Amino acid sequence: MKRIISFVLICAMLFTLVVSASAESVVLRMATGYNNAKTGLFFDAETAGEGITLADGNTYNTGDLKPTWVEMEKVLSEKTGNTVTFENKFQGNSAAKEFEYWKAQLDQVDMVTGTAATLTEYGVAGNLINLSDYMDKLPNFKAYMEANPIVRLSITGDTKTGSIYFAPYFDGVNDIEKMPLMRVDYLQKLLDGEGEFAAESTKDIAAPVYQPYMPLEGKVEIESLTADGTATQIITKDYSAFGNIVAKMNEKGVMSGVEAVNMLREYIDKTYNGYYGTTRSNLFMGYDAAWDVDELVALLRCVVANPASLNGRDSIQGLFAREENNTSRRADLFRFAGILFGVRGLESRSDYLYVGTDGDLHDARLDAASYEAVSRMHDMVSEGLISKDFVDKAETSSTKNYLPEDLGFMSYDYNQTQTILNAKLDPDEKYMAIMIPVAKWQDGTEGGVFMRFTESWRSVKTDAWAISKAGVANDAAKLDTCLALIDYAFSDEGQVLMSYGPAAFRKDETFIFNGKEMPVIADATYAELWEKADGNYTNYARFYLGSTLSFVKSQAFEYQCTHTVGREGAAKISAAIGLGTIKHPELAICDNMWYTSVPTVLPNTKTETDTLKSYTELSSTGKFGTARDSENLYVDIIVNGLTGTAEEQADTVLNDWFGDLFVETKNDAWVRLLKYYESL
Repeated sequence: MKRIISFVLICAMLFTLVVSASAESVVLRMATGYNNAKTGLFFDAETAGEGITLADGNTYNTGDLKPTWVEMEKVLSEKTGNTVTFENKFQGNSAAKEFEYWKAQLDQVDMVTGTAATLTEYGVAGNLINLSDYMDKLPNFKAYMEANPIVRLSITGDTKTGSIYFAPYFDGVNDIEKMPLMRVDYLQKLLDGEGEFAAESTKDIAAPVYQPYMPLEGKVEIESLTADGTATQIITKDYSAFGNIVAKMNEKGVMSGVEAVNMLREYIDKTYNGYYGTTRSNLFMGYDAAWDVDELVALLRCVVANPASLNGRDSIQGLFAREENNTSRRADLFRFAGILFGVRGLESRSDYLYVGTDGDLHDARLDAASYEAVSRMHDMVSEGLISKDFVDKAETSSTKNYLPEDLGFMSYDYNQTQTILNAKLDPDEKYMAIMIPVAKWQDGTEGGVFMRFTESWRSVKTDAWAISKAGVANDAAKLDTCLALIDYAFSDEGQVLMSYGPAAFRKDETFIFNGKEMPVIADATYAELWEKADGNYTNYARFYLGSTLSFVKSQAFEYQCTHTVGREGAAKISAAIGLGTIKHPELAICDNMWYTSVPTVLPNTKTETDTLKSYTELSSTGKFGTARDSENLYVDIIVNGLTGTAEEQADTVLNDWFGDLFVETKNDAWVRLLKYYESL
């Protein structure tokens, strides 16, 4: 018996020696991260300090791998049979700037981050690995692509070969992204209750400039939810009962804030035939909301004229952006204009493109309606309904002071990261998501249709990671490890790791999120989230865990970290989406192509891409940029107004800035992409 045991032990030792002899040390040089030095795979000096102990009980120092990537090293080592380690090459830039830094020295890195469009361009030029050549090694990635047709089309770099040059990033998928956010306690103070509104101190509304968007008479039927959110119903706006609220206010001219509130109350009572009773605030914040932009303008007039009744001060801002001096945040106001006035393309996944009812791509920048929408926003500026700090591009203005200091009323932004500010408000104060507005949309219905629609729909993000062909040249083990990393990230386990971090940050229990079992975060993780990131899940995950940097980010973790007030508003919007009263683009090819989500990236050839770059006014560094310090014509029009007419501005883009050729070139790629899709 002892001889048998000894023989088995000897065999095991020999097997271990053979395996050890065949195992390699694979070092992946990672020029990857999200947006700055804090959001890389490794701890930076500012985040780690002299050592930081996290909820997993481990202490991390500057230069150490973050927990998610410590775990990924283990996973890849186990899957490949090699000893896998990561080397930090990330320069701490945005995706665009990071790739710009490395593009001439791709032999120095193995994986690199960049914008999806640029990675496709350099992939077509032969600088990046074509993932479609390795689908046999990417079963999870392949399955994800097959389950999401628009995702597959969004990452196709060449329609002749079906080439894919990057692994996409999803900050959630097939769900709403941004939504209107409002201090609903202010709303309730103004609109709810018996009798008339009264105030000891009030101001006059400004001289009216904004003109009505909705009808002046007749009836409009709106599909909405019931008051409990469990079913749908039709709510009728009867403009013949009182008239359009903006038209009525404009006819009256300058009036006191108290008079304006009471006029709005009377309008709601009569236009909706007493439906909302004394809780008129539900017109905006209820499951059964039915509000439109004219009603919002009337409300904003009431808000800015009654600061003493709302914040006890001498002023209050109506609409505001999260950071008033940051173009990427200022752009949220023209995106908001899109859903207020029924304009497609202002919140597109790709440039300002959308699919028309004819199946072709169209560009909002060529549509006079887009300039009319932002011009109407300028009318609001003229009345003082949009933040003065937005107009002045104030450097110190942000939601961090607007909300805790009771300075602002409403914005358009992400729910989780913004409603966490409720933790700094009093218990009777609420900043929460309200229902998407009603607008008239030209979806192919004759004359258009009044409905709720949002373009803010999660799909492929514009940042992604790719494998450098020069980096992994003649190194099969390194290439296989890069492929294994991508494929694992798209597996069920990998999606959890890329969202939550390692198991030590989760409980051994699950909950149902969007019909799927997902982990519950550990109590220590939740406490640490608030201690280190003020409840901001995304910052916590990126700064400390190293998750949500790329690949598939589930919203399940974020949902658990959403303030209870944030969940309250989001639940109403979710119910409306589920019951179909909020429409949105689909991640599929629809019978009515108007509802088809435009792919994030189109497979233009190198020649086409070079041509597109020559249309400088339409490039990302031209007249319509959305990076922090970019110029943006839409934002400028909101602040300063139109020069000339909307039609003249659209004509300038069409003819002087080569908008017609831009769209034609984009459409050429779109047509090829559709043909490729049909061949799959």
